[in-house]
Amino acid sequence: MKMKHVNARLICQVSAAAALVLAGNAMAADAFSSDSKWMTGDWGGERTKLIEQGIDIKADYVGEVGGNLNGGYNDDKTARYADQFGLGVALDLQKLWGWDNTQAKIQLTNRNGYNISNDRVGDPRAGTLSSSQEVYGRGHMVRLTQLWIQHQFFDNKLDVKAGYFGEGEDFNTFPCDFQNLAFCGSQVGNWATNIWYNWPVSQAAIRVKYNINDELYAQIGAYNQNPSQLEHGNGFKLSGSGTKGTVLPVELVWSPKVNSLPGEYRVGYYKSTADADDVREDINGFDAATTGDAYKTHSSKSGYWFVAQQQLTSHNGDASRGLNIAANATFHDKDTNFIDNYQSVMFVYKGPFDARPKDDVGIGAARIHVNKDVKRNAELLNASSGVSDYDSAAFSPIRETEYNYEINYGFHVTNWLTVRPNLQYITHPGGVDEVDNALVAGLKIQSVF
Repeated sequence: MKMKHVNARLICQVSAAAALVLAGNAMAADAFSSDSKWMTGDWGGERTKLIEQGIDIKADYVGEVGGNLNGGYNDDKTARYADQFGLGVALDLQKLWGWDNTQAKIQLTNRNGYNISNDRVGDPRAGTLSSSQEVYGRGHMVRLTQLWIQHQFFDNKLDVKAGYFGEGEDFNTFPCDFQNLAFCGSQVGNWATNIWYNWPVSQAAIRVKYNINDELYAQIGAYNQNPSQLEHGNGFKLSGSGTKGTVLPVELVWSPKVNSLPGEYRVGYYKSTADADDVREDINGFDAATTGDAYKTHSSKSGYWFVAQQQLTSHNGDASRGLNIAANATFHDKDTNFIDNYQSVMFVYKGPFDARPKDDVGIGAARIHVNKDVKRNAELLNASSGVSDYDSAAFSPIRETEYNYEINYGFHVTNWLTVRPNLQYITHPGGVDEVDNALVAGLKIQSVF
């Protein structure tokens, strides 16, 4: 897709959205107001009335541009655009129907577009480990992303949530303001191959949380592991057909105040009960690439994670501004998982300038390491095929470690619109040494309707 096609698509989408807004909200005085929380405003006060009654309508948009400036597998410069529309409603059932301490939510998402990482940054035979446009993926289709009900018991000590939702909504949670996938959202879902499905995919699930005190809680969940829900056309699938097993995450979350500044620290473990193939050994314990026998099957796979977020400073006494640090690390089963470990660190300064107190500037670095058995398996496949030339179509690229870096600036244009230009640098895309390091220019648009 060339840049003119990207621009045409973006113009059409923005124009269509604006037409819908103007048609439906012509009488709303605060539509497009920079002080409003929503682009469409308060609908003449009706939106606030609905929230007071327990109905909070959610509508949002994320769009991301990625352009390859230099390097990568294919240096033919172009730009790609991917986006996501979201529409949902959060319900306070205590206000609506008198059900004490009960909430519910329904959320639909629709993703579209193309990704610069697939064939420009990375070798199409290997891809990239991360993605320069995190919003891309899981098909061009409408999905039911959330359908759940939640209730608190025993003076809010015990919290139970059940329905259809993803693991990353409650476990290993992390913000998604950076554009590179290695700094966005639940990282376990990015590297726990084929078992943990992040947004926008949902699964039948239950999550139980116990609040130990005001700063500490523990939680456990059970999520249906059903690969068929990834298939095109199954965005609204609610049946259990195709189920392979259950993902069982547990997590301890501590949210202290350090010098009166907020922090959050998470440590967790997951186990999948579904069968998982070994990445190298065959059923007899030998190298499957050499013997040609089926890969050995394991009865489960597992891993664990750490997440730390801490505000370090305030700005002239204003706690809404200041320096924040965040770090992520995940570790996975070396017998069955393509990625065996990942780490990242990010710094974000909120309100860097007095003239723009709601802007932010961020910088991050991430390391993604491929399981050594995966590398060994590819080497054996090439040897057994008699292929040693990287440029041969039959060559299996050797993958080791990919590094991702991003620097961005978030322009808080209004309370409902943030525009975040960014630069990304990817070394060894896909973990393949033969692929040139890549420089990618990005632009992330986040809007709340």
